Amino acid sequence: MHRRPVLEFWYEFASTYSYLAAMRIEAAAEAAGVELVWRPFLLGPIFKAQGWETTPFSLYPAKGRYMWRDMEREAARLGLPFYRPATFPQNGLLAARVALLGADRGWTPSFTRAVYTAQFGECRDIADAQVVTDILTGLGLNPEAIIAEAQGETNKLRLRRMGEEVQSRGLFGAPTFFAEDGEMFWGNDRLEQALDWAVTQGRRGEWPD
Repeated sequence: MHRRPVLEFWYEFASTYSYLAAMRIEAAAEAAGVELVWRPFLLGPIFKAQGWETTPFSLYPAKGRYMWRDMEREAARLGLPFYRPATFPQNGLLAARVALLGADRGWTPSFTRAVYTAQFGECRDIADAQVVTDILTGLGLNPEAIIAEAQGETNKLRLRRMGEEVQSRGLFGAPTFFAEDGEMFWGNDRLEQALDWAVTQGRRGEWPD
């Protein structure tokens, strides 16, 4: 009897391709027999460390145009709704803090999908606290208590430390996946490869329960 291999899923709420990954990763991981660890974080500090003030999709117009068209194609292929947000990139700070708070409480995956759906499926502004409140309410949670705790210093510090961790591990974009041996995979189109790697390494390691 052996435990399932683990894959870390690092995502940023403003990230278009993280949306695609978040909406399909749970089913893909379950089919592969891989346990997921959901890791919301902020890309802003990562970009600033590279000398960028915003996403490269905004810095490089040709790349941005390609990304929006690619998102339309991929969303259609996956059967997902997709609308370009009125503001891009959106400020996902509050959503990230809330998602991080729920990581050990069991509701981070459902909250994450709901935030992405609101942003890219319904064209809502996830920087608006009311949008986050509505999502938490829809999940049967207490939005006032959760948002207050998420905005507390303990949780804020935890999110900042996660940002420092990913920089030390060489992460530069989202979504990013880490297998237990530290192997890194970047991009929604590398999800299957990351899961295969995690399974293969798990077999080799034969980790006991």
